[in-house]
Amino acid sequence: MHKNLIQELSTLPNLLTCFRFFSAPLLLWLAWSGYANYFLFLLAITFLSDVLDGMAARLLKQQSELGAILDSVADLLIYSTIAISAWWLWPVVMRREMFFVVITVISYLLPCSIGYIKFRTITSYHTWLVKIAAALMGSSFFILLIFDIAWPFRIAAFICLLAALEEILITLYLSELHSNVCSLWHVIKAHSH
Repeated sequence: MHKNLIQELSTLPNLLTCFRFFSAPLLLWLAWSGYANYFLFLLAITFLSDVLDGMAARLLKQQSELGAILDSVADLLIYSTIAISAWWLWPVVMRREMFFVVITVISYLLPCSIGYIKFRTITSYHTWLVKIAAALMGSSFFILLIFDIAWPFRIAAFICLLAALEEILITLYLSELHSNVCSLWHVIKAHSH
């Protein structure tokens, strides 16, 4: 069993996911130390690893339940790290965008909490809407912090809210946990047969 776990962790997709676990404390240290540019650079690499792990899993046919859970936990860790770090590095911007920051944080925590209450584990749906929301939030976060342009971040916050609503509805609809679900429509269609 232990050997199988090590083998599964050693796949390229899971190694890319594990990179996010190792980058989180470094991101916190960079933020605490006031190294905003280095923080943004490492964050960009971290976001890239998030994109690449899923692509690698599909291309190499190495999708697994462990990989899906690792990815969701790594997302939770990185998003929490971003929330803390952004307050340290850009407190004025974060205060100004407080409403949208709160929407984004709730959009991540509420579906996780409801999923955990129902299934006693972290859900890992990875819906299309969540992927779109993450891409929009990631890119708009950089636009906000580098160029001080807020409207893309604000739109992304509402897309995150829609993605959260879809995840909550999926959790309420499912009787048993499934990973890597495309959308609520796919879940309903699969269970109507």
